[in-house]
Amino acid sequence: MDIRPSDFTVLIVDDVDANVLLLKLMLTKAGYKTLTAYNGKDALHLISKTSPDLILLDIMMPVMDGHEVAERLKKMPDKKDIPVIFLSALNSPEDIVKGFKNGAADYVSKPFNKDELLIRVSHQLSLVSAKRMIEKQKDELEKIVEARDKLYSLIAHDLRAPVGSLRMVMNALSMSVDRDRLEEDMYEILIMGNRLAEDTFVLLDNLLKWTKSQTGRLKTVFQDNVEIYSLIKGELEVAEVLAELKQISITMEGYTESRARVDQDMIKTVLRNLVNNAIKFSDRGSEVKVIITEEGDRIIISVEDKGRGIKSGEQNKLFKTNIHISSYGTEKEEGSGLGLLLCKEFIYRNNGNIWFKSTEGAGSTFSFDIPVQK
Repeated sequence: MDIRPSDFTVLIVDDVDANVLLLKLMLTKAGYKTLTAYNGKDALHLISKTSPDLILLDIMMPVMDGHEVAERLKKMPDKKDIPVIFLSALNSPEDIVKGFKNGAADYVSKPFNKDELLIRVSHQLSLVSAKRMIEKQKDELEKIVEARDKLYSLIAHDLRAPVGSLRMVMNALSMSVDRDRLEEDMYEILIMGNRLAEDTFVLLDNLLKWTKSQTGRLKTVFQDNVEIYSLIKGELEVAEVLAELKQISITMEGYTESRARVDQDMIKTVLRNLVNNAIKFSDRGSEVKVIITEEGDRIIISVEDKGRGIKSGEQNKLFKTNIHISSYGTEKEEGSGLGLLLCKEFIYRNNGNIWFKSTEGAGSTFSFDIPVQK
């Protein structure tokens, strides 16, 4: 990585005037800014005031030697990452090892070679520059992510209430209007509006919860002794309104009296997303089954449809946060893939597992389990 020497300051610490002058001349000629100190004590004082980018540190000095300077530097939180190149005529392995243990980034023996020294200085400052660039990019990325999450949360939160009201109005209109009294085109527009209101509400609700989850603001609130059968039945009664728009029947199979310790809102969100997906990808007039079984100490809930299924090449992409999947239902209903990510997140938060099997052209079954409360 190329650097601009004039952007960096090197502190030279040596008790020999000739060494200091020589090093200063070499570095200044190469374009670096320099500071000088003639003992360890003065060097630490200078470091605390100026924060050089690199330190060339002699080991053998009066008052305080280089090893002690390095040890104290490591205890200074805002200075401990300044790279140190030790300069010494001592070439014993023990002395070199001690230097690295005390935080040396590199080691140059006296008498030093000009080209070697400049290359080592350039190398260390390249690392400094790269680290600063990474830190800067990290800070910028964190700000972008924070701004994005705030925007998502703001949009979802502020729009959720009015869209929820619109959804209820459209549901009521769709269920109460006599189809025979409307022209076919007008009725189709009404049904389309109802579907769009439903899809928008679900998307905003998922977006709000996903944003809260990813920013650590969504807490899992467990409730004891939740009647799972009643919870499922209540959620399906709500889903029947959407199913009737495509003349799809929703049936329940199985039964359980077992109770569970779960976050009810999360389990309802999972059910809503799985059932809505089943409706979305099913043909008009078909059936969606919700099957309840128990195996050992687990309650298993499966949502089965006979719709279009999932292409084999797409199946391994589901539940992956780094892959965005956008798909359309049998009547061009839009899907963002966010709902399945929420399902995975919420089921894991409730100590469960989620899986699926699907055959293209024959339908899909999405299942999850939760532990029985003992």
